[in-house]
Amino acid sequence: MTEDAVPASELYTPEFAANPYPAFARLRAEKPVCPISSPRFDSYLITRFDDAKAALIDPRLSKDLYGPGQEYLRIFGRNSEALNKNMLNADPPEHTRLRRIVSQAFAPRRVEALRPRVAEIVDNLLDKIIPQGQAELMHDFAIPLPMMVISHLLGIPETDHERVLDWTQVIRTSGSSGRSPEEDRAAVQEAQLRLHHYLVDLIQAKRAHPGDDMISALIDACEHGRQLSEPELVTTTFLLLFAGHQTTADFLGNATVALLTNPDQLDLLRAKPELLPSAIEELLRFDGPLPVASPRIATEDVEYQGVRIPRGSIVGVVINAANHDPAHFADPDRLDLRRVRGPHIGFGHGVHYCLGVSLARMEAQIAIEALLRRLPDLRLGVPVSQLRRLPAGSPFRGLLELPVEFTAWDAGSPPPIGGGAEAPSPIGHQRSPSTQARVHTPEER
Repeated sequence: MTEDAVPASELYTPEFAANPYPAFARLRAEKPVCPISSPRFDSYLITRFDDAKAALIDPRLSKDLYGPGQEYLRIFGRNSEALNKNMLNADPPEHTRLRRIVSQAFAPRRVEALRPRVAEIVDNLLDKIIPQGQAELMHDFAIPLPMMVISHLLGIPETDHERVLDWTQVIRTSGSSGRSPEEDRAAVQEAQLRLHHYLVDLIQAKRAHPGDDMISALIDACEHGRQLSEPELVTTTFLLLFAGHQTTADFLGNATVALLTNPDQLDLLRAKPELLPSAIEELLRFDGPLPVASPRIATEDVEYQGVRIPRGSIVGVVINAANHDPAHFADPDRLDLRRVRGPHIGFGHGVHYCLGVSLARMEAQIAIEALLRRLPDLRLGVPVSQLRRLPAGSPFRGLLELPVEFTAWDAGSPPPIGGGAEAPSPIGHQRSPSTQARVHTPEER
């Protein structure tokens, strides 16, 4: 690591957790390829849009951290391999083979068939909180929604949702529990181990009694010569489970805060609900849930912006910094729902472009539309400065809690007029429609 490396402790501060974008702006301007030193591992951060986009498709930056050097095992421990040695951490041709098997499950027709179920889940969750007049929106809505959707897709029984969610949340909230780093690492490894055992048992049960679900389809691929091994079956299931709900949950929280703290844009979206598809893209660009793409490792010396990245170095492509690059986005720190849809990289770029993009977009559109329509005077329950967020060094950008308030009402009746809202949303006040105009288009980043 070079002498001008920035200590992780200087970058990943509480101020950074609250708002990383000023720090990203400094890095883009002063150190667009910045070496970062930390006790666990050193890395290089790439922050400008053009460099980020190029790095995401650079074959010299490998995703196979379980290959030569066993870098992931050194950093994250052996338990990580049992769940994480999947297509997210693979290069072609392995990645191509694994992705081809899974991609059928995310075909547009199959995803679109889930729309009525997603709308039903959204409405059921909102029905529970509407009479209360307040909610903790992460726990009550943003996290359970995508978890229930991906569990339905995979075939995880409803009776198991709570414990599976508990294990994934231990992994997600690592570093925010108040435990020592050693205790926190042990808790994460225990959650990984329990989740691994659960998935092994679930796959065995599905093998004995297959259903119309994704796990059963993957088992069929495993048993009929389509080159999917038993360990790959387990790790692929974990990837779909975790990536299928985590980033969507964090995005819903971030998007809600962005709208509630930009009332002009919130009013615009209420007045013009047809902007919703483009609004989702702008909200993702503005404050995405995966600030840094999953790590890459340099297989040879590479150079970006005149900075030599030595062979064996871990490289982080900072998606959220690239998506605020003023060279590509006018006034990038302003939320603008009318922004002409630009080439943001919130869903990644290249062969690792998000496999579940159609599902993520559909869930976000149904969820945000319903929130604005059914809670017409939705507002933050605490000042934005008091929101509790995931720690600064987390691989995710999201909220631990999102307290909100609104006028309580009988969920079976139309939303109230008043209570802080000028009028109900022009979208209407019926429950979410199960069919809407089809919208065309974290797998992995």
